[in-house]
Amino acid sequence: MLTNAPKGTKDILPSEIYKWHYVENVFRQACSRYVFKEIRTPVFEHTELFARGVGDTTDIVEKQMYTFEDYGKRSITLKPEGTSPVVRAFVEHKLYADVQPSKFYYSIPCFRYEKPQSGRLREFHQFGIEVFGTDNMMADAEVIGFAVDFLESLGIEDLELRINSIGCPECREKYRAALREFLKPRYDELCDTCKGRYDRNPMRILDCKSPVCQELVKGAPVMLDYLCEDCRTAFDDLKDNLDAMGVAYTVDPGIVRGLDYYTKTAFEFVSNKIGAQGTVCGGGRYDHLIEQIGGPSIPGVGFGLGVERLLLVMEKSGIEIPMPEQVDVFLAVMGDSAKAFGLKLMRDLRKSGFKAEMDLMARNIKGQFKYADRLKSKYTIVIGENELAENKVSIKNMETSEQKQVPLTDIIKELGK
Repeated sequence: MLTNAPKGTKDILPSEIYKWHYVENVFRQACSRYVFKEIRTPVFEHTELFARGVGDTTDIVEKQMYTFEDYGKRSITLKPEGTSPVVRAFVEHKLYADVQPSKFYYSIPCFRYEKPQSGRLREFHQFGIEVFGTDNMMADAEVIGFAVDFLESLGIEDLELRINSIGCPECREKYRAALREFLKPRYDELCDTCKGRYDRNPMRILDCKSPVCQELVKGAPVMLDYLCEDCRTAFDDLKDNLDAMGVAYTVDPGIVRGLDYYTKTAFEFVSNKIGAQGTVCGGGRYDHLIEQIGGPSIPGVGFGLGVERLLLVMEKSGIEIPMPEQVDVFLAVMGDSAKAFGLKLMRDLRKSGFKAEMDLMARNIKGQFKYADRLKSKYTIVIGENELAENKVSIKNMETSEQKQVPLTDIIKELGK
């Protein structure tokens, strides 16, 4: 057991980490273009933050959180999602006093206890962006447009954007009443979890993963038919903004999202390449979350995107992520004097920005060349007693096999060309 990672976790090995670096760099570049600023929050928070923010009727709070009591008898939870911690930091540091809107991004690990499957782990990684301070639907369109541009910049073109409105607390209460009325004759057939949700929050039943409950809610009333005037106008504004941006979408009344803090806008980007768990990116508006957590009444909108699922979609789509060059130059040395010269030269090369390597295993010269081949070094320089005596070395291009004689003092200058 000591040599096995815990169930639902995965090591990211050096042979594949370059893929993570690639998507992380593309994400940060997109954030820079959209003028989002990075925020980093602790890996754990007070449990109450998620119970109050995410909602105590959600699967996350009811079944999936990694919660423990610390030595101070405080209930602590490893963060299962990224928005609530960012909201907590926004309130704690009074960032609402700055000029609004506030635009944040983050790249974090998250933790949820659920059945591991393809693209879904107990420790997973998430990109996210949040916009606080405006209820203008341009912000919702910008968040969605960011996701479209980011995904397309990775070469992903076959995702479907689905949008919905889940209303505000006022119009949602009427919808909940209609939903209870619809489900009343079917109550006894609901799973035990959904029976508990029936009175507290029947909308969560729509998001239940039980096949039985999914069958029972077919034909249920849809939120779009119960929107108040303000929510309907907001949804129309969102569609107009997306149309103006040239962003294609499908209205899907079935989207409710798995978190209780959402209001009005809800959206998902769905792939048909990764099976039943096809949502790659999801988000929406949360106009009351900051207030619920203890801050002023300030609206917000954002999304979360699973990195593991993103990489899986890219793999299934046949998108090749370029592997970076491992080594620019390998120094093959023979003899103690050559080794001493090589150590100094290797340090100077690295200071000059080159990826330089030497053998650390005391291989013979033939073994060093084989090692240079395995490292896919672009150039190899052989340094021995003769080279030191003649004050010059041969720089070999490992791809073309061309060699060039260079004075010892000009090695870095020549490689720079």
